[in-house]
Amino acid sequence: MSFIHENFLLTTKTAQRLYHEHAVEPPILDYHCHLPPKDVAENRRFANLFEIWLEGDHYKWRAMRANGIEERYCTGDAAPYEKFLAWARTVPATLRNPLYHWTHLELKRYFGIDHLLDEASAPAVWDRANAVLSDHELTAHGILGKFRVKAVCTTDDPTDDLRYHKAIAASGLATKVFPTFRPDKALNVHAPEIFNPWVDALAAASNTHIATLNDCVGALRKRHDYFHEMGGRLSDHGLCHAYGDFPSDREAGAIFGRARSGHAATPEEHRRFASYMMLVFGRLDAEKGWTKQLHLGARRNNNTRRFRQMGPDTGWDSIGDWPQADALGNYLDALDQENALPKIVVYNLNPADNYVLATMIGNFQDGVTAGKIQFGSGWWFLDQKEAMQWQMNALSNCGLFSRFLGMLTDSRSFMSYPRHEYFRRVLCDLIGRDVEHGELPDRDDLLGPLIHGICYGNAKNFLGLNLE
Repeated sequence: MSFIHENFLLTTKTAQRLYHEHAVEPPILDYHCHLPPKDVAENRRFANLFEIWLEGDHYKWRAMRANGIEERYCTGDAAPYEKFLAWARTVPATLRNPLYHWTHLELKRYFGIDHLLDEASAPAVWDRANAVLSDHELTAHGILGKFRVKAVCTTDDPTDDLRYHKAIAASGLATKVFPTFRPDKALNVHAPEIFNPWVDALAAASNTHIATLNDCVGALRKRHDYFHEMGGRLSDHGLCHAYGDFPSDREAGAIFGRARSGHAATPEEHRRFASYMMLVFGRLDAEKGWTKQLHLGARRNNNTRRFRQMGPDTGWDSIGDWPQADALGNYLDALDQENALPKIVVYNLNPADNYVLATMIGNFQDGVTAGKIQFGSGWWFLDQKEAMQWQMNALSNCGLFSRFLGMLTDSRSFMSYPRHEYFRRVLCDLIGRDVEHGELPDRDDLLGPLIHGICYGNAKNFLGLNLE
């Protein structure tokens, strides 16, 4: 039997039945990812396996470095085939790392390759994959069609002109591609060298003169309106921790003014300014019925030397350890008191906080919108089998698992769509084991809708995207 077989990860007969009868058919709604809109607009064709699989993949770079592979084979100037061979040499060392599962699932689903990847099989895998890329429709558009991706929500700065989204909308692509409003740079008053060029770009994008914080908020509102016109219905914030220490309008305006003059905000000033701006963004989302996403818990750019050499998103990030409960509770409560609490998905990167977040969301359900505040799927270091189970168990024990929005790729790679299959197998295995242990009834009229909803239906109904 091949490693990736039809019942991969499905450890009971019930899990196998539930997966094949209820989890295979629903399409994919990838409501948070980092796919480049340019690649979709231009229907990128990938020249070789390196381009589609290894280019920009910091998960693989971390594993390769841990395996003693020189940097030139990760982010350096080695030839694409040499980089692929270095990865192939690393794969056997990833046993029990999710990369081992993902690697072989992706090779099979994209290229029909059933061989285990190692140094010996690498040349044949390279040749076979490149032949498929050359002869078959594995362009950006073809991949979205092959995996039945109903919609994709990219991650976009408010200053982006969204020209690639316009091109995609005009292309007739069956997969809908929507922008997501990601205003993280609006919080950077502690780094004027980053903040001020961004404010200048915001002024240009919104055709607004920005002299004060009120001007900046007005410009952000214009861009928020524009994203809405382009079909966007989600925002996203990548935060190390929640912010819930609110200043007055006057204090926030003074912090903004000092940053515009080149004076870096202190840590306390940054925290208070970020708290202020997160209220602004919450109000904007609530006004339009958007869904806000909060990604909490990453400690980024830990290796200063490497960050200076390579920049962000090159594999030097890890799980952080900040108190989340007080600030997150204060933030949600402040918006709720204003009747300005939007639909929210909270993603957690520190498993120690799973039950904190799973219980926090229950404080702000409104009795009108089912699952209004969501505990999002495991992400980044937690988007693997064990941590998916942790997240689903915490949500099940403290809230309504039946309202869960399910999986997303959170990926820059067109090779990541089998992660939805991976998640669905883990989901069905979890439910199947409960059934066989007598903890859930063995009734498809209950379990089928639960699985379909988590795989697709809940996100479709919740997010308000125009999928027609």
